Amino acid sequence: MTVDELVARAVDADRRAIARLVSMVEDASPLLREVMAALIPHAGSALVIGLTGAPGVGKSTSTSALVTAFRAQGLRVGVLAVDPTSPFTGGALLGDRVRMQDHATDDDVFIRSMATRGHLGGLAWATPQAVRILDAAGCDVVLVETVGVGQSEVDVAGLADTTVVLLAPGMGDGIQAAKAGILEVGDIFVVNKADRDGADAVVRDLRATVRMTERAPGDWRQPILTTVASRGEGIDELVAAIEAHRAWAVDSGTAQQRRVRRVRDEIQAIAIADLRRAIADLHGDERLDELARSVLAGEQDPYVAADTITAAMR
Repeated sequence: MTVDELVARAVDADRRAIARLVSMVEDASPLLREVMAALIPHAGSALVIGLTGAPGVGKSTSTSALVTAFRAQGLRVGVLAVDPTSPFTGGALLGDRVRMQDHATDDDVFIRSMATRGHLGGLAWATPQAVRILDAAGCDVVLVETVGVGQSEVDVAGLADTTVVLLAPGMGDGIQAAKAGILEVGDIFVVNKADRDGADAVVRDLRATVRMTERAPGDWRQPILTTVASRGEGIDELVAAIEAHRAWAVDSGTAQQRRVRRVRDEIQAIAIADLRRAIADLHGDERLDELARSVLAGEQDPYVAADTITAAMR
């Protein structure tokens, strides 16, 4: 199939075409530039929701529960579950999402696991472009589940219209959440597994920590919700909070600002990747090693070495 034929089938919600396009993104296909040019006119309407949190808080279970809730509204849903990279195959370590098998036969739900492939920030490099594919394919909602947030893995906030941060009893208190940097990126906080001992303490600590955050008049006040995602408890309240945040973001202009920032970051990432390839093609490993040895020997500083590379590209 030509790129135009593949894109046309994806826009018509052909699951195999969508999967093939996502694979092209992951593999950095030379046809990717043509694919994105064909997709752009069809994208831009999906609500992108990011779910992040430490491993074990129930992100996959919560994602599955949200899919059920959105499907009950008649919405088409896409899921990008970003997994650790297998050191052997380079693919997604967890593969098929065993906690989302209830939706495997639903034609209006598309689920794809993506490998981080060494990319920091909890997201795969290809995730923003994969989101655009699902958007253009007619998904009303795209859920992006991250690999598991750490102290620097908060990239999902730059990708999502609404970021949901999940916590659970026994996974650390509100101070630990503040140290991880996730209080700054979360639009909605959810204490999952709320039927376990210690859930009330997590909620209390979170409220105290969030209260210390400075807000300007009219800023969004992050709600703190409790859920038991495995039983679907609290999911309706979570959906209502997501819809409330979307309405506030549109009214305040924040939604447009976030989308501009998202595309800006994507453009920058593509440009940097192209520059790295150009440097490797122009200089090769031997020349770069030679420059590195000269810096180590004290013959020049790293800025002068870098100038040597950039001067040759002008």
